[in-house]
Formats: sequence, C-alpha cells, structure tokens
Amino acid sequence: MMEELKVGIIGLDTSHSIEFVRRMQAPDCPQDQKIEGMRAISCLRFPSPFQTEPDQDKRQAQLEQWGVKVTKNLGEVLNGVDAIMLEINDPSLHLQYFKKVMDAGKPVFLDKPPADNLKNAREIFNLAEKKKLKMFSASSLRVGPQVIQMAKEISQPKIAMSIGPLGRAPAGSSVIWYGVHAVEMLQEIIGTGAKKVLAKKDFLGVTAIIEYADNRRGIVQLNEGDYRYSILAQNEKQMQFLNVDTSRLYTDLLKEIKEFFKGGEPPVSFEESLEVQAILDAIEESSSLPAERSGKEVSIA
Repeated sequence: MMEELKVGIIGLDTSHSIEFVRRMQAPDCPQDQKIEGMRAISCLRFPSPFQTEPDQDKRQAQLEQWGVKVTKNLGEVLNGVDAIMLEINDPSLHLQYFKKVMDAGKPVFLDKPPADNLKNAREIFNLAEKKKLKMFSASSLRVGPQVIQMAKEISQPKIAMSIGPLGRAPAGSSVIWYGVHAVEMLQEIIGTGAKKVLAKKDFLGVTAIIEYADNRRGIVQLNEGDYRYSILAQNEKQMQFLNVDTSRLYTDLLKEIKEFFKGGEPPVSFEESLEVQAILDAIEESSSLPAERSGKEVSIA
C-alpha cells in the first residue's frame, strides 16, 4: 500500500479548503471524485475579509469531522507534513503567508491567483527560485481534460476567446480575484506572449482584448452574475467552441497537485503564472480608467 502524502492546509476562508480535503478523505466522497494517497492532517485558520468567523467555525467543524486539526499555530500545521497547500482566498495575503511557510522547504501549491498584483507575485516566485522550492500556482479551469484536449486539437490558434464570471471580491480587485479563471483558461489555449491589453467595464461585466506576439488575439469576457465557463479557439484550419464541464474541476486539479507533490513536473511554469498575473493587472488598470480615457491600451509589464 502506497504511503499517504500528509498535507497541511493554509487558510480557511475559501471553499477550496473544504472541497480539496473532501476529495482526499471524506467517507462520503463519491469514488469517481476521490483522490487516493493524500491526507490533510492540519489547517491554519486566521481572520479574513473573505469569510466571517461563524462561517469559518462551520468549516472548522467539517474539517475536524474528517480528521483535520484546525489551529491558529503555524508550527502545528507545518509539523509532520510532506507538502503545503496555500488556500487563502484573499490574494493580498499570499505573499505574507508564503514567506511564513517557505523556510519549511516543503513543496507548495499556491491557489489562484498568484497574488494581488504583479509586484507581489514576482516576489513570491523569486523567493521560491532563490530557495529552490518546488511550487506551482494554477486555476482548476486550465487543467480539465476538455480544455487540454482543445489546446491539442486547435494548435497555434490565431484567435481565442474565454468567457467566465467576474465575481465580486469582498476586498480588493474582482478582476484579479476571479477573472483569473478565464485568463488561465485562455492561456492554456493560446499560449504566452501577451503584449497589450485594452479593457472596458460596463453593466454586463468586463471585456478585455489581449494583443499577443505573432498577431494573435485573445479575448476575455468576464460576466456579472453568470458563473458558466466557455471557450472558443480558431486556427487556420478549424474552429471549436466549448462549454466547460465544471463538475470535476477540484478533482482534476487535485490529481495534478498530487502528482507534483510526488515529484512530478509542475503543470504550470513560473513564467506562465507571472504572465497571467500581468494580464490581470493590465485588465484591472485598463477597465478602471475614467470614461474619457476608455479604450486606452495598457502594456504588459
């Protein structure tokens, strides 16, 4: 029998802390959603604008039923774990807590988005490189088999459009917090090399046009109040449209996390994650410009 990977969870202000652990060890998790060989043994809890204390109490009770020790002591979380899942919903806390866990030397999964801005994301990845720390960051939307298959079938697309929710962040930028899903999905299809962004916000949400090298074009549509995901891709030979099945997103991503923790290659590189963050920052900047400057392009840093 394979020895279980012992995982420490950082953050209780996101449903991801529940859903990932459910798939590791909940007795009632459907077998086709379960990921064997991982067990969360500890979780760090702290205040967050993204979740009330009573709701964190409910999540703590659920995790404790599944055998997870929830604590406010970081040392108790890091003690005895093989890997760390940084599951903080508030992106502005990512750098702070990454610094707290990096010296443990454990592999890290950093949940989306990498940070609240490009400056802090760069610091996270620079520190990881300096420490030679195994780490990756990803949205679940980019690792599903449907999106991966489309990326294979529509190779070298000239145009791709990703549609997803804008969401409403309790603090900070909604574009950066939730628009990351659509941007990562777009990157999985069209690749890297973004140069400029032009974005507009209105009553429907945020629309962004992204100019890439080699005359490629990406479009990101972030909708108000609609939590469906779709993607369109077109190359010189064909075009495909996909309504994304979200029923296995946590399972598909957790499978990638497990393989990475076991020594596999990261499914997303540091460079890719930094470009995602740069695009998000540019969309936020462009869409937040005053009306008289609407339509102004923002260069990717």
